[in-house]
Amino acid sequence: MTDHQHPTPALTVRTIETPTLGDRSYVVHDGSVALVVDPQRDIDRILAILAEDDVRLTHVFETHVHNDYVTGGLALVEETGAAYHLHAEDDVAFDRTPVRDGDVVEVSERMQVRVRATPGHTFHHLSYVVTDGDDPAGVFTGGSLLYGATGRPDLLGEEHADTLARHQHASAHALAAELPDEVAIYPTHGFGSFCSTGSGEVDSSTIGEEKRANPVLRQSEDDFVRELLEGLGDWPAYYAHVAPRNLAGPAAPDLRPPEQADAGELRRRIDAGEWVVDLRTRTAFAAGHAPGTLNFGLDGALATYLGWLIPWGTPVTLLGETPDDVAAAQRELVRIGIDRPAAQRTGGPQDWTEGEVAQFPTASFEELLQVRHHRPVVVLDVRRNDEYHAAHVDGAVNVPLHELPQRLDDVPVGEVWVHCASGYRASVGASVLDAAGRSVVLVDDAFDASRV
Repeated sequence: MTDHQHPTPALTVRTIETPTLGDRSYVVHDGSVALVVDPQRDIDRILAILAEDDVRLTHVFETHVHNDYVTGGLALVEETGAAYHLHAEDDVAFDRTPVRDGDVVEVSERMQVRVRATPGHTFHHLSYVVTDGDDPAGVFTGGSLLYGATGRPDLLGEEHADTLARHQHASAHALAAELPDEVAIYPTHGFGSFCSTGSGEVDSSTIGEEKRANPVLRQSEDDFVRELLEGLGDWPAYYAHVAPRNLAGPAAPDLRPPEQADAGELRRRIDAGEWVVDLRTRTAFAAGHAPGTLNFGLDGALATYLGWLIPWGTPVTLLGETPDDVAAAQRELVRIGIDRPAAQRTGGPQDWTEGEVAQFPTASFEELLQVRHHRPVVVLDVRRNDEYHAAHVDGAVNVPLHELPQRLDDVPVGEVWVHCASGYRASVGASVLDAAGRSVVLVDDAFDASRV
């Protein structure tokens, strides 16, 4: 009788996408035992994968104290009993299993995690090399080495940016020197996250591919640092509230449906300065909406821009066509620390107001070009300063969206045609202006069509 050798299946890596924040979390398992890296706040997604794959979670790893989302790590370990691993120097207010550079964590007979210090995005940033037996199966790089980029080095303050950028360069080179070219990279940021310095257009990569394409591995330290720091733009204001929340130890989110509000209560909330947020598409909002409501559509980066603009602590009421729409928005908001909406209402604008439904026109860049031949209008560009300086419509006034609520007086008098790069931010801006009583037209068009 001949013995047949059956190769051991490779470790399974399950990716949990949070595209609206530009982040990924990971579940890694050997068929029976699992670890999780950088879990998002809504841990039910992770628990569902563990149940589906019939594996037991024993270890949770954080690459760093996150700025862009509230972690689900503490809630996950309280739910499962897993060990919680963070850098030993992170000053957290809860029990965890501290790890440092060079530590090796035995997850199962097959899986080990080698801890590597990779400062740069933060001072205490860690990366985790997961091995299958003796072979590296992948490296989980958090906000260190990303696909074609690195995590930004300025979130801890401008005074640390140069130092951290140099750490990023050294950290990336240390990983590239240690690991074989074929080892897969699994970053947390880099898919549209404002924690990243790149665009995140690549969906997977290896150490070898990054050696060929990533500026951090191709440039000298000085060239990399100079170009990196010159290219940094603003980041969302809510980041200031997230890191302290993560250090304190966030509990599991409360995703129960909010209380229902009738049209009269919605009006009272608006009049009191609260935010009543219409979750429909910008086209639907422009065609008809309750006066004073703000448009943050579910079809875009709702949490990023709402969290960026809102005065922190302002009560939020959600308006959606269905209960599922409200639930989706509620899930997005708990990820950045807006925990409980004040109220909700479903239906349409006729259900949300006791008076007339408001509306404003939409237009293309071609129509903007034509109208400017006939009469003067205000062209408001709500893109970021760096986008405006790269290219802009002649005569356009630039007030970045995140500054608009505080700079309404900087928008010249007259009919305001609002644009951005694609229409999403412009609709938010148009709703802010409309709520303030301005006459607006939403340019719902791609900026490439502006012909500048």
